[in-house]
Amino acid sequence: MTVLRRLLFASLLMMLHCFATAADTLPSPQASAPAQARLVFANRTIFVFRSVLTGYPPEERADGARKRLEATLARNGPQLPSTRTIAEGTQVMLDGALLFLVTPADINPLAGDTTDSVAAESAAILGKALLERREQASPRYLLIAAALCAAATLAYGLILHGLRLMHRWVGKRSTQAISRRLGQVRLKNVRILDAEHYVAFMRQLVNLLIWGLRLMATYLWLAFVMGKIPYSRSWGERLQDYLIDVIAGVAQGVIDALPGLVLVAVIAAIARLVMLTAGSVFERVESGELQIAWLDHDTAMPTRRIFNVVIWLFALAMAYPYLPGSHTAAFQGVSVLVGLMVSIGASSIVGQGASGLILMYARSLRKGEYVRIGDAEGTVVELGMFETRLRTGLGEEITMPNAWVLSNTTKNYSRAHAGTGFVLDTTVTIGYDTPWRQVHAMLELAAARTEDIAATPKPYVMQIGLSDFYVEYRLVAYATVETPRRRAEVLNQLHQYIVDVFNEFGVQITSPHFTQEPATPHVIPKENWSPAPAAREPQ
Repeated sequence: MTVLRRLLFASLLMMLHCFATAADTLPSPQASAPAQARLVFANRTIFVFRSVLTGYPPEERADGARKRLEATLARNGPQLPSTRTIAEGTQVMLDGALLFLVTPADINPLAGDTTDSVAAESAAILGKALLERREQASPRYLLIAAALCAAATLAYGLILHGLRLMHRWVGKRSTQAISRRLGQVRLKNVRILDAEHYVAFMRQLVNLLIWGLRLMATYLWLAFVMGKIPYSRSWGERLQDYLIDVIAGVAQGVIDALPGLVLVAVIAAIARLVMLTAGSVFERVESGELQIAWLDHDTAMPTRRIFNVVIWLFALAMAYPYLPGSHTAAFQGVSVLVGLMVSIGASSIVGQGASGLILMYARSLRKGEYVRIGDAEGTVVELGMFETRLRTGLGEEITMPNAWVLSNTTKNYSRAHAGTGFVLDTTVTIGYDTPWRQVHAMLELAAARTEDIAATPKPYVMQIGLSDFYVEYRLVAYATVETPRRRAEVLNQLHQYIVDVFNEFGVQITSPHFTQEPATPHVIPKENWSPAPAAREPQ
């Protein structure tokens, strides 16, 4: 244990020694950041010392320059700043006396600065500071400045009062205008928009605008007043320069964005022209004036929508690089986020839309046709991009997703015969003891008695199954009605006439099931093969 403790203690000492050595080799923050000292006079920064000169650090250089400046001012000379170039740099002088020296180590050559230009700028700033110092000691100037500040303050107060009055007037007039305009927006004589929401929004917008104008007036008043006071004139100049920079930046941004916006407008205009040209063609195809082999009345409208979407997407892709801010990280991040949301959330929508397009272009369904999809049967009242709606004869409206419609078997009863109407069928099961010719004749007679069943094409009967105990007969006819309600009534009347006709000729509609052999065989003699109303076949 003692040996282990000694080893741990020795390892700890070695680690501490390594950390101390590494800390000594790292540059300290104070050493990496060069020291600076400012020469400030009359609330203006005359020069910033950044280097050591003949062993004097920037703080001592700035302190010495300040003392020399005070000594020169104490002589009450003409106070004329000047510069002089020497081998070591450029001297800044006042009334011929040296104040400080601008060395190459004090400037930034990468920014294009030279000792002469920096010294000349410092001399100009010193001249402004000396002028403001003299103005600050002049009662006449101070009185004039006070009068101007008072006038500016009075104008500022009047502007605030005018903004308050304008706030009331604009708020009242905008409320009345919005209420009156929105009250006129009606759908089937019913007001559909609530004015109070828009009035509240307009009030907030007017409040924001008025407060923005108040802040702008306050900013201008403060910059003007501070610019008239000698001690705070530098602050006022900063406010004015900042405002000018903001206005210039906004104007420059607008000017820089104008060529791109012009290109965007041109692209949008061309896309709109192409859409209008194609729209006129699609309208003529939809109305039947123009015949195109691959386009008809049913597919003209969806094709037009697809074409418009493709044109707008292409125009957006072309105009995107020219939109202001399109190259910024924020704009690109929003674009990626929107694309991700659309790709994740719109997968089912895209599937439904693709199924709707397949149904439209396959022409398996049309509006007004009588169809059976799965267990639903009715008239197609709408074939949309995402859903298909059927209306049954019982007053029901069935809505089905297009993907579900596409995955199920569809029976179209409206295409067996040209023209309006649909195919109608019904099935009965009759025992083998009833002649099939008689059943055929009775079913055809019931179809003939039904008013809305067409005589052409002629109704017919098919024997679709021979079960153990009965025969399945299917009557197929053509109805001329179009509305779902009338179709249900036609089927109802046909069933009623079938019952009446079978009762009239003494044939019962039954499906017998035997549990044992009947006493007599259920066969029909040949002489009884064609009882009424069946026509007797020639021998």
